[in-house]
Amino acid sequence: MVGEEGAFVLGWDEVLTEEELSMTLKVLCMSEEEFKEYKEQDGWEDDSDEEENSTLSNEALSRLKAPCKKLLYDSVLLTLESYGADLKAEQDLLNNKEAYEKLSRREQQALHVRYGQKRILHQLLELVQ
Repeated sequence: MVGEEGAFVLGWDEVLTEEELSMTLKVLCMSEEEFKEYKEQDGWEDDSDEEENSTLSNEALSRLKAPCKKLLYDSVLLTLESYGADLKAEQDLLNNKEAYEKLSRREQQALHVRYGQKRILHQLLELVQ
């Protein structure tokens, strides 16, 4: 369901791997009975038109059902815990010109990437609270 990478791609305005995330949330939020019924009815094929017509914009994410929001929220928290430093620490490093300039070019680029990723994840936390 999630693909080879095992991750979802989020942008500032929407989920870029929306089909994968929609299907994953749908399945993970089903009861065991609903899942069995869905699987028996070959539901995987039946929803393709429905999934194509729905985009997971930030607005749509904020309107998800409570169980899906909780699942996303908890997943984002786990992802944020996997980083070595929090968003504030990254921001402080970016704002500290002296410390920033001591970083190698590669470390500076990595800092910008991590900071951007964390900002998107924090935005997602706000949307699904």
